[in-house]
Amino acid sequence: MIAPDIRAFQGIVLKPGDAGYDTARSVWNAMFDRRPALILRCLTPDDIVAAVNLARESGLEVAVRAGGHSLSGLSSTDGGVLIDLSLMRAVDVDAEARVASVQPGATWRDFDAATGAHGLATTGGLIPSTGVAGLTLGGGIGWLMRRYGLACDNLVAAELVTAGGEPIRASETDDPDLLWGLRGGGGNFGIVTSFQMQLHPVSTVLGGLMLFPLERGRELLQAYRDWAAALPDEFTTLAAILTGPPAPFVPRTLHGRPVVAILGGWCGELEAGERHLDPIRAMRPAADVFGPMPYPALQGMLEEGPPPHLRSYTKAGYLGALPDGLIDALIDRAGRLPSPDTQIHLHQMGGAVARVGEDETAFHFRRAAYTYNVIGTWADPVDDARTIDWVRGVAAAAAPFAVAGTYMNFLGTGEEARVPDAYGVETYRRLAGLKARFDPDNVFHRNANIRPAVRNTSEPRTR
Repeated sequence: MIAPDIRAFQGIVLKPGDAGYDTARSVWNAMFDRRPALILRCLTPDDIVAAVNLARESGLEVAVRAGGHSLSGLSSTDGGVLIDLSLMRAVDVDAEARVASVQPGATWRDFDAATGAHGLATTGGLIPSTGVAGLTLGGGIGWLMRRYGLACDNLVAAELVTAGGEPIRASETDDPDLLWGLRGGGGNFGIVTSFQMQLHPVSTVLGGLMLFPLERGRELLQAYRDWAAALPDEFTTLAAILTGPPAPFVPRTLHGRPVVAILGGWCGELEAGERHLDPIRAMRPAADVFGPMPYPALQGMLEEGPPPHLRSYTKAGYLGALPDGLIDALIDRAGRLPSPDTQIHLHQMGGAVARVGEDETAFHFRRAAYTYNVIGTWADPVDDARTIDWVRGVAAAAAPFAVAGTYMNFLGTGEEARVPDAYGVETYRRLAGLKARFDPDNVFHRNANIRPAVRNTSEPRTR
């Protein structure tokens, strides 16, 4: 191993045993407890350049951490170099141009606070602590997507550092092919040092949820299927199966019991949004907390859910519809939720998401009606096998109803072989060509990895 010169790096350097090391190495999913040999906590874009050079010269495996929410624990490494961006969280808003410049460690809480002060927003996640970087680069489902597209659709430019330590820019005029790849292709092509995000006028929205007992789940999901299909783009909804929380708005009879929830966000004229809720309200939910709220409050609606640093295992895919057979399978398995924090989500797609051409961005499968996500979440390692088996069982029951593709941001532990499924053959081929151009040695492989296209050799890359 080459002994690298660390003097060019002006950020914070942590090694095992240093104060702050254990905090810096921790990630959202407690199933992963990795111990990097070196953590480089960047403070400036120049630090990122120096960190990339240092990591490459060290010969050690490289991992990159922004928000640290990687479901499969890829934002850390055992014995390698962790490039930590989480201290770089500034969000600068140009309200006149409706563009935000975002540092790579910013969370959606940071983003929404800065843009919300100007009555502006863009599509971004469902949990405020999620990082802007990972969610945007992988696609970016969120409450505004049916009106304004995915987070990646709102990425108008990016500055990044390649595996060779070279600062470059991607935009519609500066390397549009790379911008195409960053819109859904993940962190495969370099470390983004700045995201330029398109903003939209969003201030007060209509948001909230309704809860129904599981016994009414089949009836509700059938009604939801028809209701959601007729909604305008201003409404993005989510159907979920979860355990009734001990919240003041939830009847005590549903505390700790499986329930079905309809959640949503409407970004249009408020009275019209209320009218669109009438068909579900007519079913007399056990709880109904839909109402006007600031957009950042909608973004924080699920923040009271499972805390960070629990164990998590997921399986996901796309659906073309919600047929009765799938509804029956989900309701049946919902009666045996393995933990109070385990959930099943059905994210409504369509609208502006589907109006982007499938070849216009690296996020390819845009015609799905829903993205489903089976989320096992628990605290005690003794429950690993039981919870993982339950998640796999639900996913197996959903598989006959799934359509092509999978959402890259929902790929879970051990699903590296499914990465090509997130893109389709031609899109993956094009991404592999970009990877060969910007990271031919696959330095950035701790991600939903796209292997570089092999040129002038029959030998496959093994890293």
